Order: sequence, then structure tokens, then C-alpha cells
Amino acid sequence: MPPSAAQLTSFSLESLPIGAKLGRILSAALQAVDPAAAVRNHLSRHGTLLISDDVKYDLRDFNCIYIVAIGKAGVPMASAAGAVLGNHLTRGLALVKYGHAFSAYTHPNIKILEAGHPYSDANSIAGTQQILALLSNLQKSDLVICLISGGGSALFSAPAPGITLQDMHALMRLLFVCGARIDEINTLRKHIDTVKGGGLTRWISPAAALTLILSDVVGDSLDTIASGPTSPDPTTFLQAWEILHKYNLVEQTAPAIIEHIRRGIAGQIPETPKPGACLFQNTHHVLVGSNKQAAEAAIRQANAEGFNTLLQTTTQQGEANKIGAQMATIANHIRTTGQPISPPACIIAGGETTVTIRGNGLGGRNQECALGAAMTLAGQKNVVFISLASDGGDGPTDAAGAVATGETIDRARQLGLDPVDYLDRNDSYHFFEPLEDLIKTGPTMTNVNDLMALVVY
Repeated sequence: MPPSAAQLTSFSLESLPIGAKLGRILSAALQAVDPAAAVRNHLSRHGTLLISDDVKYDLRDFNCIYIVAIGKAGVPMASAAGAVLGNHLTRGLALVKYGHAFSAYTHPNIKILEAGHPYSDANSIAGTQQILALLSNLQKSDLVICLISGGGSALFSAPAPGITLQDMHALMRLLFVCGARIDEINTLRKHIDTVKGGGLTRWISPAAALTLILSDVVGDSLDTIASGPTSPDPTTFLQAWEILHKYNLVEQTAPAIIEHIRRGIAGQIPETPKPGACLFQNTHHVLVGSNKQAAEAAIRQANAEGFNTLLQTTTQQGEANKIGAQMATIANHIRTTGQPISPPACIIAGGETTVTIRGNGLGGRNQECALGAAMTLAGQKNVVFISLASDGGDGPTDAAGAVATGETIDRARQLGLDPVDYLDRNDSYHFFEPLEDLIKTGPTMTNVNDLMALVVY
């Protein structure tokens, strides 16, 4: 379950007059995208009639019914779907990130597998093969319910022939370091991995497929979430090649990947299945949760707490520290002009920033966003900025994000911490850690991108 307000605490929140209110606002946002509730809101059964929004299935029409859950939210999503199906479920598999295998309830016919994230590992490959084996030899009289959430790109992987796991690791690291957007990263993934970009649908066909999706990407593009294993893919081998050129990665990319993409461009390897392909005629997709839902819940709670509110955007993108600085400049504008809203003000934004890695420090995009904000907020009174990863894991750290106030930089300098130095080294974790300004929630079991809150009181 997503954390309660009590779990969303840090030294900064506890010490602030509005700390309890901020905790409740962020908790409300995460509760609104609880994966199990999201599935229950879009999947129900009345006798033998299974209903998902405007799609209806008579379970008596199917010999076997399977559940496949892929992503960080896989266990609660699978548990909820299994509870709906009851004894109609034949078998199920959930492939999730390490540390995400716990749940209050799991159907006895659902097996949970754990694997690597943000990089695929041997268990990713093995877990994927177990899923493919479960779905081998399906018939038209079978139904597969796919439950997709963020993290699935790394967890669910079957590299194209000739491409090794190490080849893929190296390319992903290059893309992460240069600050490539997630849609660009997943365009490449879909063209070097056989189960992405509609690849799973090829295994499921000719059976019927219902996919429930919890979005962790800006714009909720179904083909980008977990690299769209059951979705039509509008991207091409040529676009994958252009992304490598855009970031000057051709010479650094494994020869096997380069050769595979070149052969795809030449038509020697089939493209991923495109929108309108007959392959998807018996496939339905339902979006069950998104960043927008979380942000709107935060706004409702902020209103209830007495703030004037503004939902700025749910499509925030850009370099993390610059976005933090831009958000922070709004605080001074609010204080001096009362615009765009007057104090007590709470502005919520959602999306996914990127970090261009220049140093060898430890951090994540939310922590770096908060550091950028802290430098701009320096000296301002009664202002708080929070940036939070909804899944509870910001980059390769145990923090979900960080808190910045107008006093952050002064407190840091008293401890001998130079914010510019820490930003240059991408070491935001070790900047906020001695200040006790990291937010640590543990896995929230949901994943809908990042949330930012700017409060002027």
C-alpha cells in the first residue's frame, strides 16, 4: 500500500509549521493511485460476466484464464485481479522489482518472481521466459489479463538474437547518462528486445487479451509504458537509429545492436507491429491510473488543508535542477505579486525530469530537482519545495526525494556543504542526507512518475 502521512516524514517536514499538512497532501496523492484500488475500479465480475469499463467477457466462453503482471506495481495489481476472478483464474505470474514481492493478499494460483531494475538481469530473462512458457500454445478460447506498470521495461526482457544482456546494459547506461527521455530510451528498447513494442501480443495471439495499465510516463502513451509489450508501436528502427545519432552514441554502442538496427532499417528484420495491425483486433487496453490522478488528489487535499491551489502541469519535463529552479522562482513571484495565486499557496506539478550525469555522485532526479530549487529559494521565508518519486525510489538510492526551504542553503553552509559542488558532481543524496532532508518511504507499490509541491505560506 502507498504510505500514510506518518510515513512521509523527514526532519524538514516535522520541523515546519505546515509539515503535517504537507504529509497529508502527498499521502493523498499516492493513495489515489493505489494499484489494487485502480484495478478494482476498472475490473469487476458479476457472476460469470467480467467487466472492464466498456469491455465485457463471459467467462464461460474461455477454457483458460491467465494473469500476467509486469512492473513495480505487479503484486497489488495481480492480487486485485486475482480476487476478482476467484476460482476462474487458471494460473498467473507477476514479475516485479526486488523488494516488491510482498502483499496483503495473493491468489494461490499466482506465482511472484523478482528481477532487476533499472537494469535487466539474469532473473529478468528467466522470469520473462517463464511468462512466455505460460503463454505458449494459447487458443482462441483462452483469455490473458495483462497488468502493466512502470519498471516493466527492465523487468520483462528477451534480447533480440545476437544481442547480449551486457550489450543492452551498456546502451541503457549511455542513454541514462546523457539525459535521454524515457520515450527515446524505450524506442531503442522496443527495437532490440523481442517482447517489447507489441511483442508480448504476438505470443498471446490468437487468445483474447485485456491489458490494464498504470502509467508512469508523461502523456500516458501506452506504447511507452513498460515499452508497450501489448501495445501497437508507432516507432521504427530508423527512429531508433536517429536517437543514437542525436546523442552521439553510435560509436559507443555494441556492434551487435548497431547491426540489428541496420538490418531492421533495411527490412531484413520485421518491424514491431503497428497501429491498425490485425494482431490487436482481440486486444483491449484500459488506463487505470496516472500522474494526473495523483496530482488532482493532491490538489483536493491541499484545498481541504486551506491552501489556494494550482495544478501547474502533469507533463513536466526537462533538466531536473533547472526545473527545480524554475519552480522556485514562482515562490518569489507569489510573495511579491500574489500571482498566479496568493498565499497560502500550494502549486502541484507532475511529470518526469531528466539528469545529465556529469559527476560520480549519488542521487536521483527528484533530489537533484530539490537541490536546484534550494539554491533559488535561498533566503526566502515560509516556503517549501518537495520533489517526490511516486514509487518511493529516486534513482539508485533509498530515498523517494527531498525537501528544500529558504533555509536549506544556509543550513548546508553551516555544515560546510557547498551546493554548487554537490550539484556539479550529481551528489544530491549526500547533500541532503546530513541535513536530514531526504524523504524515505520505502517501496510504495505504485508508480506514476514524480510529484512536485511548492508551498508559500
